[in-house]
Amino acid sequence: MNALPLDPDEIRCLSQKFETASPQTILAWAVETFWPDIAISSSFQTHSLPLLHMAIHIRRDIRILFLETGMHFWETLFFRETLEMKWNLNVVDLRPDDRWNNFLQLHWRELPHQDPNLCCYLRKVQPMQKALEGMRAWVTGIRRDQTRERAAAQILEILPDGLLKVNPLLNWTDVEIEAYRKKYDLPEHPLYAKGYLSIGCAPCTLPVRPGQPVRSGRWVGSGKTECGLHTEMFKDRSLTDIRPMLDMNQPDTPE
Repeated sequence: MNALPLDPDEIRCLSQKFETASPQTILAWAVETFWPDIAISSSFQTHSLPLLHMAIHIRRDIRILFLETGMHFWETLFFRETLEMKWNLNVVDLRPDDRWNNFLQLHWRELPHQDPNLCCYLRKVQPMQKALEGMRAWVTGIRRDQTRERAAAQILEILPDGLLKVNPLLNWTDVEIEAYRKKYDLPEHPLYAKGYLSIGCAPCTLPVRPGQPVRSGRWVGSGKTECGLHTEMFKDRSLTDIRPMLDMNQPDTPE
């Protein structure tokens, strides 16, 4: 970090103040305060676009982090590339560490189902941790209505390493997201109309039946609701929670 540490009390008060502020106000504050050491992460699905749209109208060249897990639907990659060209986005693809190449190639088929936590850690959590090194602020699109873990989130959160996590859409619901999309005629992910209301990696995403929660198609049957980016897994840089799977003694598995 290249600036003075954040004051926890000041951030707590500001976060409470932002509870009634618009996402654009929160975003503008974050960009003005932390530029250029700020990045926004995006999964490039339908409900991700309002935040991206707001961000690029505040700062066109803001860094957008996309987790290229190697397991996406081709439609997601097509949608991401189309938007990058159409909106002239500054997208940075994040990939798993090279040291995991052999491991992931050997276990790509069974890993998402046998140990989804490890799969998400290697393909999402670890690459995001690395990409955010040196950043002062990380903007995300999480909302309180999405999962139990996210319901307890704050608009501004100081992570253990001093990084400020900024969640401008925390108080929005699907209603606000859809209204914003219609107001600005934002495009729709190619799979959205087929019931894929929340889209992650292809092996762990199913379409949602009418009346089901938006994220009910993710990690079906596993009890898992989060990839780890917005849980304690991201905050703890040790490998404690995934150590059992690391004992498979692969040649390129780090000690």
